[in-house]
Amino acid sequence: MVSKTFDDDRHYVLGDPELDLIGSREKLAQWRHKRKGPPFYKLGRKIIYRGADLNAWLAKNRTDPENG
Repeated sequence: MVSKTFDDDRHYVLGDPELDLIGSREKLAQWRHKRKGPPFYKLGRKIIYRGADLNAWLAKNRTDPENG
C-alpha cells in the first residue's frame, strides 16, 4: 500500500507547515486567484484544504520521466 502525503481525514489551513510541501502561502494564493492548484474551501477569509483533495491533486500532477 502506498502511503499518502497528507492525512485524508484531516483539514489543513493556511499556516499549517504541511502545506509548505506544495508551495508557499503566496504561491497557493496565486493558484487560487488563477483557479489552479488543489481544490479548497473558503469560509469567510479562512482557506481550508481537505487532505483527500491534496492527495488526489498530487497524484494527478505526478510526472513520470520514463513515460515522457
